[in-house]
Amino acid sequence: MKKVFFITITMIAVVANAQSEKFESAMKANLSKWDSAKTTNDFEAMAASFIRIGDAEKTQWLPYYWGGLALSTPGWNDPKIDKDAWSTRIISLCDRAEALTIDNVAKSEILALRNMAATQQMMVDPQARYMTYGQQAAGYLQKGMALNATNPRLYYLQGMTIFNMPEQLGGGKAKAKPIFAKAVELYKAEQMKPLYPHWGDKEAAQMLAQCQ
Repeated sequence: MKKVFFITITMIAVVANAQSEKFESAMKANLSKWDSAKTTNDFEAMAASFIRIGDAEKTQWLPYYWGGLALSTPGWNDPKIDKDAWSTRIISLCDRAEALTIDNVAKSEILALRNMAATQQMMVDPQARYMTYGQQAAGYLQKGMALNATNPRLYYLQGMTIFNMPEQLGGGKAKAKPIFAKAVELYKAEQMKPLYPHWGDKEAAQMLAQCQ
């Protein structure tokens, strides 16, 4: 009986390991395409691929996170897309990712993504939408920092907000500089985990240089 039990446990472990390796391989293959993606269609196709991985895996938050990040990327540089519609898709993926994890580090990354979605919605009409989406975006950063005060992406995004805010409203280079400095410091100290978010370090350093 003990022998049968041991064989069964071993078989389960082998299957689980094979599934894990398949997941990691699929994620790494998709992430390797990130730097070569240029167009909105490229990022949308990548997002769809991440979503398929998540739907197949069913227990991993990372595919939905990366799918949302892929969808958010064109929102910064493609004026033709409907930012409200795209942000709705990003938020849906955030919801799916968040439902699959109780880890505070993971949740802080998802809140960074929520911040970007809300920021892009605000950018449709900043003057009219700041009190709604601007406040919402700021709230996501504060919640993320409360969960994980060492997440550099939260500080990078906060720095970008302050940098682009008019000086008369409390923004500008001087106010953004210490926030970017904090982000750069945290990026240097960050212990990178496989498949986890790692973006923003070069951009934070560039923004800090602009504030000098």
